[in-house]
Amino acid sequence: MNPVRTLWRAMAAHRSELMWAGFLGAAASLSAVALLGTSGWLIATASTQPPVLTLTVAAVMVRFFAISRGALRYVERLVGHDAAFRGLTGLRVQVYEQLERLAPTGLAAFARGDLLTRLVADVDAALDLPLRVVLPWVQAALVSAATVAFLGWLLPGAGVVVAITAIGALALVPWLVARGAARAEARMAGARSDLAAAVVRALDATGEISASGAGPAAASRLADLDGTLTRLNKRESASVGVGGGLGMLVQAAAIVGSIAVAVPAVTSGRIEPVWFAVVALLPLALFDVLAGLPASAVAYQRLRGSARRLQEIADTPSPVEAPVDPVPVPSAFTGLVLTGVGASWRPEDAALTDIGLRVAPGEHLAVVGSSGAGKSTLAAVLMGFLPYTGSIRMSGVELRDADGDDLRRHVGLLSQRAHVFDTTIADNVRIGAPDADDETVAQALDRARLTDWVRSLPDGVDTVVGSFGVGVSGGEGQRIALARLLVAGRRFVVLDEPTEHLDAPTADALTDTLAEVLSETTVVTITHRLLGLEHADRIVVLDGGRIVGQGTHDELMSAGGWYAQQWRLEAERLDLAVLLPDLPLGRAVPGPAA
Repeated sequence: MNPVRTLWRAMAAHRSELMWAGFLGAAASLSAVALLGTSGWLIATASTQPPVLTLTVAAVMVRFFAISRGALRYVERLVGHDAAFRGLTGLRVQVYEQLERLAPTGLAAFARGDLLTRLVADVDAALDLPLRVVLPWVQAALVSAATVAFLGWLLPGAGVVVAITAIGALALVPWLVARGAARAEARMAGARSDLAAAVVRALDATGEISASGAGPAAASRLADLDGTLTRLNKRESASVGVGGGLGMLVQAAAIVGSIAVAVPAVTSGRIEPVWFAVVALLPLALFDVLAGLPASAVAYQRLRGSARRLQEIADTPSPVEAPVDPVPVPSAFTGLVLTGVGASWRPEDAALTDIGLRVAPGEHLAVVGSSGAGKSTLAAVLMGFLPYTGSIRMSGVELRDADGDDLRRHVGLLSQRAHVFDTTIADNVRIGAPDADDETVAQALDRARLTDWVRSLPDGVDTVVGSFGVGVSGGEGQRIALARLLVAGRRFVVLDEPTEHLDAPTADALTDTLAEVLSETTVVTITHRLLGLEHADRIVVLDGGRIVGQGTHDELMSAGGWYAQQWRLEAERLDLAVLLPDLPLGRAVPGPAA
């Protein structure tokens, strides 16, 4: 289906309002045409000095058309923009739902800046569909038909001339403009995306760029991308200018042609001389309405590019297909059983192979391994973010048979970089349970060991943490996310590298807090940090996507192998970090007495 039609269908709920806006706009434009025609007739008739009563009706009509033109235009803009913005809201929600369907693993196909462009700029461009494409063309067609019909009744020859030139202004000129702008517009959507992606990457890496002295190179790259976009905009503007010039030529042809037909008609007595002004002025008023169509044609080309990019989101397959008849997940967690489980991020790469595992209710299981061993893949599978082969039964229900949202209402996740939203601490916690009251939020913050810190803030739980939690430390951000998890009350929790990117003391403190507050919860901890796992009920070692060992800490240390070696290395690094501050570095060492 044409992507533009898809956008139009998204605004289907407001088509009746848009239809009314079209009729109101056409009536306003007809009032403008009728105003000029009536004024011409009034002035021409007044020049013959007729009785005053002869001019009364025309004078009233002039006032009526002058007032109605402004009033109808105001109502048309009010109705049309209201419907368009309501439709835009529905479209934005629809696009967000499509992104939510792909999240999180399916979004890897789009860069962050590209996603930002699609969700903001491309969706906003859809506003042009009703306001700058559909309504202008509908109004132009209705006004042209009415004007041609009146001139055809008054002077058939003039009606034919205006009809031919109006068809040129309605179809030929916009088509020529669209062809000229199509190539530039086809590249502009991609250029906007590239620029947005480059800006986002530069902002994310501001510290690294400054530290490495790469600021001039990054600025030059952004300048080049901006220059490309500027050149494309100039080409598009040139097409609009050419369209305006062609429109003026067609307008001149309509006026000159109408006068050429009207002069013989007046001299032969077929029409009264006062109608000559009407025949000459009506094309001028009509083409004032048609003058905006070249810009409308360019807007349509721009809209096509944005519509295609939005359609790409809709056409991107979901990583996990939703079951046709989803099976509800029981509220009580009775265990997790994995049998012959395999999973991959790409068809050619197997991240997990033949995983067999059982997790009993209340058990604390740790999954460890080197980078690339498949730990994060396992977390994605357990959360329902990634398809798998084999069988995973949670509380007796096969994961692929459960609805994803229902599954995540029973399974909690604390990731290595839990997102902290640009809102208050309380609102960040309430994301886990939107209906949680203040007391419940306070209890969750207390269990996450944040009470003293929150009390030290000027606004307490109403403190805004800033974009991406810029106003809090990494450890505080993870504890806010932990409070969000606690208020949700999940009975089965997956901890995916919860202490990553934290310094050792903060990581140790957070590990102790997690062990305490989740003591009665079934927990699967996925981590590369082995210190602190001594009290886990069981530790599973992954290597190359397979389980190569499992047991308690003491059992794995006795067996030797990767786990024992890595644990000792971490312990030695920790001991060295403790000893370094006390070493007499830079101080003279006293020699033996003479």
